[in-house]
Amino acid sequence: MRNIKIPGLAQTQSINSVYCIGRNYAEHAKELNNPIPALPVVFTKPVTAITFDGGEIIIPKNLTRDVHHEAEMVVSIGRTGRFVPESEAMSYISGYAIGIDVTARDLQSALKAKAHPWTLAKGMDTFAPIGNFAEASVVEDPADLSISLFVNGERRQLGNTSDMIFSLPALISFLSQYVTLHKGDLIFTGTPEGVGPLIHGDKVSAMLGKNLSSLRLTVREI
Repeated sequence: MRNIKIPGLAQTQSINSVYCIGRNYAEHAKELNNPIPALPVVFTKPVTAITFDGGEIIIPKNLTRDVHHEAEMVVSIGRTGRFVPESEAMSYISGYAIGIDVTARDLQSALKAKAHPWTLAKGMDTFAPIGNFAEASVVEDPADLSISLFVNGERRQLGNTSDMIFSLPALISFLSQYVTLHKGDLIFTGTPEGVGPLIHGDKVSAMLGKNLSSLRLTVREI
C-alpha cells in the first residue's frame, strides 16, 4: 500500500506518512467546544485510509453511527527535511489538494473521554479522501484559498486557508522538529467550521480554490 501514487503531480511520488492537524481553525474548535490550541495538534492516519476522486467513503455501521466530514487543504512534501526553518518551509511543498478528514465522531468522543488516542476514529479505510494535486508552482497564494464541501448539493462548509491558526511554514517547521519529513508525506492542514454528519447514500463533493483540486465521493454503509 505504500506504493500508492500521489495523483496529479508531474514528478511521480508515492504516499508515505499521512500527518493531520486538528483544531487549526478557531471557529471549528469552537463549534466542537474545544480550546484554541497553543501548539499544533498532530495525529496520523494510515495509508490504507487514502481514497481518491470518484471513490467511496465506507462506514462500518457496527463500529460507528456518527461519521462527520471535515474538508481541508492537503499539502504534499517533495523532498526530505529535518529541522526546517519557517523561512525555507514552503520550498518543501510539491503540491496542494482538497482532502476530507473523515471522523467517527462518536468513537472519537468515547476515546477522548478515556484520554486515548484518536487513531481508531480517524484511520478507518477510506477515511482520508484526497483529490488530484496541483503543482506548487502554479498556486499563487496557498494562504488564500477557499475550501468548500457540499452534501447532496447543499453547502456544508465554506472557509479560507487565510483563517488557519498555524500557517503552512509554521506547521512544516513544527513537524520537522519531531520527525524527518520525506518526499511523499502528506499533511492535512485542518478544517474550517461547518463539519457535519454523513449517511449511507450521500453524495459528497469538495473543492480547493477555484477548481484547483476537487473531490466527488459516495457514502456507503457496510
